This record gives sequence, C-alpha cells and structure tokens, in this order.
Amino acid sequence: MGCVFGREVSGRPVGREERKREEVGRVSKRSEKGEEVVRDGSNSQRVDEEKAEEEEAAAAAAAAAKARAKRRSSRPNPRLSNPPKHVHGEQVAAGWPSWLSIVAGEAISGWTPRRADSFEKIDKIGQGTYSNVYKARDTLSGKIVALKKVRFDNLEPESVKFMAREIKILRRLDHPNVIKLEGLVTSRMSCSLYLVFEYMEHDLAGLAASPAIKFTESQVKCYMHQLLSGLEHCHNRHVLHRDIKGSNLLIDNGGVLKIADFGLASFFDPNHKQPMTSRVVTLWYRPPELLLGATDYGVGVDLWSAGCILAELLAGRPIMPGRTEVEQLHKIFKLCGSPSDEYWKKSKLPHATIFKPQQSYKRCIAETFKDFPPSSLPLIDTLLAIDPVERLTATAALNSEFFTTKPYACDPSSLPKYPPCKEMDAKLRDEEARRA
Repeated sequence: MGCVFGREVSGRPVGREERKREEVGRVSKRSEKGEEVVRDGSNSQRVDEEKAEEEEAAAAAAAAAKARAKRRSSRPNPRLSNPPKHVHGEQVAAGWPSWLSIVAGEAISGWTPRRADSFEKIDKIGQGTYSNVYKARDTLSGKIVALKKVRFDNLEPESVKFMAREIKILRRLDHPNVIKLEGLVTSRMSCSLYLVFEYMEHDLAGLAASPAIKFTESQVKCYMHQLLSGLEHCHNRHVLHRDIKGSNLLIDNGGVLKIADFGLASFFDPNHKQPMTSRVVTLWYRPPELLLGATDYGVGVDLWSAGCILAELLAGRPIMPGRTEVEQLHKIFKLCGSPSDEYWKKSKLPHATIFKPQQSYKRCIAETFKDFPPSSLPLIDTLLAIDPVERLTATAALNSEFFTTKPYACDPSSLPKYPPCKEMDAKLRDEEARRA
C-alpha cells in the first residue's frame, strides 16, 4: 500500500483499487488541513474575544471616569452654597422646624430663626384674615417691633407654601416705601411662625378716619408719591400686592409711608402669564375686572386701588363703599361709566353675562369730584379707567401733572406728628360711640 502512495501517478487509467486508495489519501489530507484550519480559527476566536474584553474593560473604565468627573462638576462649591442634600439637615440644625424646611426651604435660606422668648408682646395692634399683629419689644436690643403671627396649617403643605410665598416676596423687595422683613420667630418644635417687622406708629386708614385730621393737598401728594414709588418698585420686581388699602399703608413718626401686608401678593411674569385668582383685593378697592372674574390681569389691579386711595384722601371718605360685589360693580359703573361693547367682547370675562348692567351709565368723574384740585382729576381719571390697560403704570402716574404742579408734595419729615393711630383704633372709637 505504501508503494501505491509513493509512486508517481502516470497518465494511464487507474484501477478501482488504486482510485479508492487515492480517494482515502485525499480525504486524509483534507482532514489534516481542516484540523489546521480549525486550530487556527479557534486561536483567532480567542484573540478576538480577548480583544473585545479589553475594549469593554477600557470602555467601562472611561464611563466610570466620566461619571466621577460629572459628580465632581455637579458638586456645589461649599463657598457658594450648601450641598442640596444637606440643606434640610443644616436648616433643622440651625433651629428651623422640619415641616418648614421641607416645604419652604428656599424662603428661609441663609437665615437663622429667632426664639419666641426673645420678644415681649405689648399690645395687639392689628387683625386680618390670615394673621394677627402685635406690638412687641425685642428683649435683646430693646427695640420696639411688630410681630405678625401667620395663620396656617403646618401639616398641610399647600398652606405652608402659601405662607412661604409672602416671605419670599418680602425678601425680594428692598425699598424705602415697602415694609422690610427683619426676621422670623419659630423653633424646631414649634407649629407657629411670627414675621418680625419694624414698628410703624400709624396706618393711613386710621389717620384718614380721625375727625381731628384733615390732609392738605401737599400732604396728600406726599403720601401718594410714596405709595406709587413703592408700587413702582414692586411691579419692577414682578410683584403684585393685590390688597392695596389704607390699613395696609403704614406710616412712621417721620412721615414715611410703607406698603405692608403682602399676604395676598403674588409674583407675575408679563411675558408668561399664568391664571391667578380673582378673589383678591378688599371690596371697596377691587377693580371691575376682578369683580367680573378675571384670572388674567397685571399691575392695573394695584393702580385701581391707588386711584381709590387718592380720591378717598381728597374727599375725606371712601368713594365706593359697596356692601356686596353686585353693589360694588353698580357703584363703579355709576361713577366710571359702563364698559364699552368693545371691552365686553375683548375681555371675555367669566361673569360678564351675570353682571352686565341693564342700562348704560355715563362716566362722571370730573363732575363728581369737581371740588378736587384740577391737577388731580386727570390722574384719578387714568387710575380709575374701566379698561386696565388704560391705567398705564406707576411710573407714568409719578410723572403726571399732579406731582409737577404747585403745591408740590411736602417732605415726609415735615408732616404733623400724630398720636399713634391705626384702623383698629378707629373701629374701637366707632364702637364706643355707638354704645354711648
């Protein structure tokens, strides 16, 4: 058999046995080659697998490095701010109640609470829907302050957020004619919160209601200039007060007027309007669009209230003291005229069909206030425009002829020194007079 495989193959025909032997030899050679191919293939596969593992390991290492770098870059600079996950713990450690830190951490950021026992209450000087106000003495400094106890449910997050909004708004504002928040009183175990303000001896409602006080034109200009200056600042900082009235305009012994009580105030963005409630502003000073259910409004609501204040100071009494919303709208339409058909179509107010007057009223501001200083009438006419767009701005009001015509606004320091007088005092006087 060896000689058969060893000899040269000639061109002659090969017998069956020889062909069989050659076929076996070819198969054997193919098998040997196949084994070599398989061995080579398996080596190649191992190399590929090892290479893939190395690439995967390198990719994983790169991803881990990237994640570490991202964590480092997102970690706040301790010189600039507290790490977010530590803020709550740090605020509680500083003495803030946990419920307040969780819901209103931004409002109290950077502040330390005062202890309740560091103040001594002297007298109750005011009461509102959401708060009581007390005259108190700071036992550490001896300074007289106003403590506003805010009513809310500390177990209800929305109630806490509502209260926190007032704090955030007050911290955003900084103007001589806006009340300044000086601190907060609470403790880790407390369910209440006091806002600390500078003490103001009077409010404009109390002074205006006093029978012994009659404001001169220059004094009215002084108070109105301060009110409009404060509103200008609020509006420039995108804050609507939404409850301008005499009792919220505080006055100190130096004649300085400050806008106070931001419990109903709200932030607003004129470029990205959000629906707001129409259930704001005390009835006598509430503009017609809110009485008609508007939820899209702006600075015009505060300017309407300012117009009511101006006319009230000059008249010596409230100009539209309605008892119900229907009566208030009726008084507005009788003085300021019925809205035009164009206004009804443009405004699309929710209560338009209910409160639209059956008869048409003519605007009669000039006739009603004919005894007012002539320079005041154009400003009152603008501020009490039915269409809020026509009320313009606080800046425009400050530039009106009312303030550029003699007699000019007097300096606050030259105003008379009155005995302490607030709206609450006026109400007590009225009650005593009725009992007598």
